[in-house]
Amino acid sequence: MRPGSILLTAVTGLIWGVTAMLVIGVTLTLVTGEVAVPQATAAGIAGVLSALVFVWRRSSGNAGGIPAWALSAIVLFLVLMLFTFASPFGLPLGTALFWQVLALGAFVFSVTAANTISLSDARFDAMSRYEREVIYIRIAKGVGFVVFTIIVALPFYVMVMTSLKSQQTLLANPLDLSIDFSQGFYGLFRSYVELFTQFNFGRYLMVSAFVSVSTVVLTLLFSVPGAYAVSRLRFPGQAMLARSVLLIYMVPAIVLVIPLYAVFSQMGLRNTLTGLLIVYPATTIPVALYMLQGYFRGLPAELEEAGLMDGLSRIGVILKITLPLSLPALASVSLYVFMIAWNEFLFAFMFLDDPDIFTLSRGVVSLNSSEVPRQHLMAGAVIATVPVLVIFLWFERFLVQGLTAGSVKG
Repeated sequence: MRPGSILLTAVTGLIWGVTAMLVIGVTLTLVTGEVAVPQATAAGIAGVLSALVFVWRRSSGNAGGIPAWALSAIVLFLVLMLFTFASPFGLPLGTALFWQVLALGAFVFSVTAANTISLSDARFDAMSRYEREVIYIRIAKGVGFVVFTIIVALPFYVMVMTSLKSQQTLLANPLDLSIDFSQGFYGLFRSYVELFTQFNFGRYLMVSAFVSVSTVVLTLLFSVPGAYAVSRLRFPGQAMLARSVLLIYMVPAIVLVIPLYAVFSQMGLRNTLTGLLIVYPATTIPVALYMLQGYFRGLPAELEEAGLMDGLSRIGVILKITLPLSLPALASVSLYVFMIAWNEFLFAFMFLDDPDIFTLSRGVVSLNSSEVPRQHLMAGAVIATVPVLVIFLWFERFLVQGLTAGSVKG
């Protein structure tokens, strides 16, 4: 047996044991409202022994006995319970027993699965440098996935659970982010009902949808012919124009908003949706033009030349040949522009004062006051997030196709 291989196996088990215990322990606190104290030291020891048993058992060929992963899970469970005196999360057994059992099962499963995947090629005798590096990469990928999932999921979970709470529950125990089904349907979704009945959120949704869709339409109306001209036509300054379309993004929005505020106030465009429909397309057209010109360059020019020879005008070629072939790019650009307009806050905050024309992001900020309960603010954030999240997941395949199209010629 090589000490280096044993050390690598032990470190792998330690990492997964401690990581799983901390993540599951914090999750248990959020779900039950009981302050759990994850026993990370005991989990690390159990993870080390479990990993060593797995590699040892797998190296022996699993002949005439239980599989390596099963023996590893049994050792993990027994060692953890022994070192924590049957209290792996620092809670009495009678406290949230169902959730503790579920969390313990999740811990055993996650650590066993992580060790099995990470150490599937490990052995106690000499391992090559490549085999060790494969294990390092698996560990790094796994830890990265866990960290990324926490960063993405935790804020959204806290936001949703807080929106389902009452003011009394939040004041009594701010850490209790479990779902209390005893409130009934109306009790759970009271914050959402009150947002639409008392805070005019239905109108905010309609205004945001109108502004976002209008921005998409205006952006495509200007960016499609502009991208086609840059990618297909030949004129003086074409190369410079193609390279400079994104220069507007070198200027921070906060620098532009002050002069625009002064100009729009003098022109009577402040506190109007027309002002937003001038600013939003101005900021989205450059990136849309840049994305579309790369896609148009990837389309075979022979198809358009054939259309011209058949008697189509240049506009007819665009409408009947170029645009139908560019649907993935158009869908990805539309989705990207829609998300920008839907989530934009700075210009809406500076330009809009009338609550009747607030966009959704501006309306959510109006809830951030001492007079509005926190659960209403969280419910407003959920309402602002869910529509664009659903649209993004629905059109994700078009977004990927559009972003990668035109990147490779030939």
